[in-house]
Amino acid sequence: MKRSLILLYGIVSYFLGVIGLACIILALAGLMPYGFGLAGKGASVDPILWNSVLVIIWGVIHTIMARPSFKRALTKVIPEAAERSTYILVAGITSVALIAFWQAIPGQVWYIEASGIANILWGVFVFGWVFLLGATFAINHFDLFGLRQVFLNFRNKPRPPLQFTKRAMYKYIRHPIQTGVLIGVWATPTMTKTQIVLSIGFTIYIFIGLWFEERDLISEHGEEYLQYKKEAGSVIPKFK
Repeated sequence: MKRSLILLYGIVSYFLGVIGLACIILALAGLMPYGFGLAGKGASVDPILWNSVLVIIWGVIHTIMARPSFKRALTKVIPEAAERSTYILVAGITSVALIAFWQAIPGQVWYIEASGIANILWGVFVFGWVFLLGATFAINHFDLFGLRQVFLNFRNKPRPPLQFTKRAMYKYIRHPIQTGVLIGVWATPTMTKTQIVLSIGFTIYIFIGLWFEERDLISEHGEEYLQYKKEAGSVIPKFK
């Protein structure tokens, strides 16, 4: 029964994580309104300050939960197999909340009217998110989103560690998932003042988060990862 509940928890967490990512993508594409959870009422503080605080809270939660020390502490109170699913669950909920309580700000930073250029940018936008999705499968999509852990736990089978991956885009970029996000948050023909705070906030979060992640990867893989840093770019591809 316990293993079944952990499996169900992992599946629900997976879909909530996907919904959270979809909310961000749809909002950036203009297909979902920002602030749909505010019920037409804005916060009493300056909207730029309000939105900045939202993205800071979102970034801090994600950064802390991704650290090995936090994972070790978390698995003292929840089953180890559910640790990654918990991260995905929180990521999904906080991402939905980020868009739901984001305040709209009147005005535009840029607007490209030329349909040809606009279509190219939309193509780049779609490419960024498809590239992100492809990067998750290039390593192990189901492990990254917690499903592998809960499924093997349900089957009561051991979970062998994943091998260090350098295939597909990982041959040239160490963090292609973040590359996809950076493309997605900036490659839009219309950049509103509402979106610019989100785009800047995500960009800052990515580079701060990568500093911590690189430190953790060097600690885990040692010389192998240091050599990998020489071979592949961080978020911009390095071709041999």
